[in-house]
Amino acid sequence: MSDSALKSKLNVHSPECEKNARRIVDLLTEMKNEEERIRQGGGAKAIEAQHKKSRLTARERIARLIDPKTAFFELGLYAAHEMYEEWGGAPSAGTITGLARVCGRLFMIIANDATVKAGAFFPMTAKKVIRAQNIAIENRIPTIYLVDSAGVFLPLQEDVFPDTDDFGRVFRNNAVMSAMGIPQVTAIMGMCVAGGAYLPVMCDHILMTEGSGLFLAGPALVQAAIGQKSSAEELGGAKMHAQISGTVDFREADDESCLKRIRALVDKMGAGNPSPFSHEKAREPLYPGEEIYSAFSGDPAKQYDMREVIARVVDGSEFEEYRAEYGETLLCGYARIGGWAVGIVANQKKHVQTLARGSDQKRIEFGGVIYTESAEKAARFILDCNQNRIPLVFLHDVNGFMVGKDAEWSGIIRAGAKMVNAVANSVVPKIAVICGGSFGAGHYAMCGKAYDPRFIFAWPTARYAVMSGDAAAGTLAEIKLKQLEREGKKVDEKLRKEMYETVKATYEHQTDPRYAAARLWVDAIIDPAHTREALIWALEAAALNPEIKEFKTGVLQT
Repeated sequence: MSDSALKSKLNVHSPECEKNARRIVDLLTEMKNEEERIRQGGGAKAIEAQHKKSRLTARERIARLIDPKTAFFELGLYAAHEMYEEWGGAPSAGTITGLARVCGRLFMIIANDATVKAGAFFPMTAKKVIRAQNIAIENRIPTIYLVDSAGVFLPLQEDVFPDTDDFGRVFRNNAVMSAMGIPQVTAIMGMCVAGGAYLPVMCDHILMTEGSGLFLAGPALVQAAIGQKSSAEELGGAKMHAQISGTVDFREADDESCLKRIRALVDKMGAGNPSPFSHEKAREPLYPGEEIYSAFSGDPAKQYDMREVIARVVDGSEFEEYRAEYGETLLCGYARIGGWAVGIVANQKKHVQTLARGSDQKRIEFGGVIYTESAEKAARFILDCNQNRIPLVFLHDVNGFMVGKDAEWSGIIRAGAKMVNAVANSVVPKIAVICGGSFGAGHYAMCGKAYDPRFIFAWPTARYAVMSGDAAAGTLAEIKLKQLEREGKKVDEKLRKEMYETVKATYEHQTDPRYAAARLWVDAIIDPAHTREALIWALEAAALNPEIKEFKTGVLQT
């Protein structure tokens, strides 16, 4: 064991650890069952209908496309979860996105799920495809599109068509990716209609299977618009586009031959550019990832040592801790994950006894709270990582910044602004994992969604909001009760309690990571035991982009 290896003090058989593990395992069991239902897409009948057309489902296509015995790292599985229920729902927003290896090379895969409303684009479908494209753009990931879509879901067209993060942005991104030299391959394996027809034609390689259709307007619309009668095959079939319009590069008999052709094309692609980040042979942590279940406490009132989590994620459990005795409610340090050098910024949930600034009086700093010293330390550490080209990993379990007279006098706002500035202007890849709470300005300072993390993951135990459920419920319930009192209504203890519980239940539902994942605020909900694997996927993707901009922070509050 090296001198920098973290020495675990975890007793997985203690009552507290066993309670922690049970809670996470119960949550995981519930979510895994839910995920299995989502993966069924439009259900058994819709899958059968797809097979009757001699077509594979989107998931079957992906399984045959990627390298045998390798994983598909799915992103956005929970997109549109519990949304569009008045239209029968849209599991996974009717499209599947994720990272995988094809001929040994990392790809972003975007596949329409025709079992969900014929692969039509709901508002969240467009946002999910755009998020996948943005990840590909930021990390220079070559992309494969498996197209099988009826186009825009017309009843919701006003929320799909016009804005900057709507349907048209998909084709804009196609053009931008092409100009950046990011390879794009498209296979039309079903319908590709209206505006959606531009997606394949703006890519480098276009494949099309027999029985598929590619047209700006289908036969019925053409007849209605100009009175011309044509069959779908005559208007926009694979043979027509291969022999007459010259739009497709490869006409394939069926899904199987099409997927083989994609692999053959990928096999001939030139190598990517070398990575600018330090990498060496990976080493496993000294402790098993499953022990994270025991180490982590999702109870906001309980303490735990975030070093125990880090020890089960990083190579050799080695962590070069930066300023270990200063600003101790934030852990900063250097490590490797999957061989990749990283800087880690993590909230520490243990209370810390320290000396008050400018005196010899002892004080307690609460775990999960960012104090002036910890914000200053983190800001400086982030600057160092940018100076030395080291990607950053943020592990969230943060209540927010410290408040009160002592905090204000110590310059907490100035220190917080310094940390936020460093995070906002950071040019190295940033990856965020929301382990527990991620509240208020603490969420921003720890590289929340608004601060451009290349990837943002959440554990099932994550809670994601302006403030915690208890605090918010108390505030919101009090506002509603005072409104009732102003209206002359009698407020007794029973009504007060009912109001509090109702508000809390609604608020807690909205802080659930599934609510966030449904809206693409997080890219994936991951098993805590698989945090290391998720980070390795993200770091390998980030390493594909060799460009690092010049690092500037502007005016820092000193």
